[in-house]
Amino acid sequence: MISVERHLRASGATDIVSVSGGKDSTATYLLAIERGRPFVALFADTGNEHPHTYEYVRQLAAKTGGPEVEWVRADFASDIARKRRFIAERWAEDGVSQQRIDRALELLQPTGSPYLDLCMWKGRFPSRKAQFCTEELKRRPLDARILQHQRGGGWAISWIGVRWDESPARSGLARWIRDDGRVWRYHPIRKWSAADVFALHRRHGLEPNPLYMLGMGRVGCMPCINARKGEIAQIARRFPQEVERIAEWERLVAEVSKRGAATYFARDTAPGTPVGAPIRDVALWARLTRRGGRNLDLEALIEDESPPPACQSIYGLCEGAR
Repeated sequence: MISVERHLRASGATDIVSVSGGKDSTATYLLAIERGRPFVALFADTGNEHPHTYEYVRQLAAKTGGPEVEWVRADFASDIARKRRFIAERWAEDGVSQQRIDRALELLQPTGSPYLDLCMWKGRFPSRKAQFCTEELKRRPLDARILQHQRGGGWAISWIGVRWDESPARSGLARWIRDDGRVWRYHPIRKWSAADVFALHRRHGLEPNPLYMLGMGRVGCMPCINARKGEIAQIARRFPQEVERIAEWERLVAEVSKRGAATYFARDTAPGTPVGAPIRDVALWARLTRRGGRNLDLEALIEDESPPPACQSIYGLCEGAR
């Protein structure tokens, strides 16, 4: 694969780094700075990020000396318009009351949040088995912008910060993968550990996204549909406003869904809650249960009543590892 890189460099390929505000994409951005060649940095704004992440991305160039990060957003206005026509023409045939139809048409408008617009169009939230959020909110808008940056239809190198030890699905991922058209996906940190990633942050004098010091294992979306129980508990305790925001989204998506119901987390997320539990119930389950997650636990209750620690990193960042 060395010949692939040489060929791409000789052809004047455009380097494009995808940034999410997370540790791995930030390390990839820093690595691109160290390579010393001009590059473009892109951030796909899902509309479902924590304010800490938005601020981190905005400040990245100023703190590192790298290029400004361009923001891209998915647009579902045309999809929503088609769904509005479908609701007006077809829901009554399926036995939906005119009152519900009128209410759905009233609410089904672009909201300014790509994530919410996507879910209102689909009439549901993504899940582990149907994780359409990544494709629709990140890959497609990023790919569209990458095409705009290709010089004269030349080659583009899309730098992506993924690592083998993140998940079984990524284990063994190749360094270079030919994509559609004239794009190669490049995975320069695929063999790195989390410790390697944070070491690169330290080398550049850059603090990681502060969410990592507040108990978050991941920072893409707040919360991510794949968040573990402990992370959901931390979000519920530290950022209750995010739980309330998602609760409002559940209400909106339910009202524009023919089923009349929608929950952010899939039924297998919280085994101790009713099937299809709303996020408020999932948050309580995460905060107040242990031991299999079905019964209230006194120790968890006591812990929940105490202020959370100022720093609580699963990566050891609170013990001077930064």
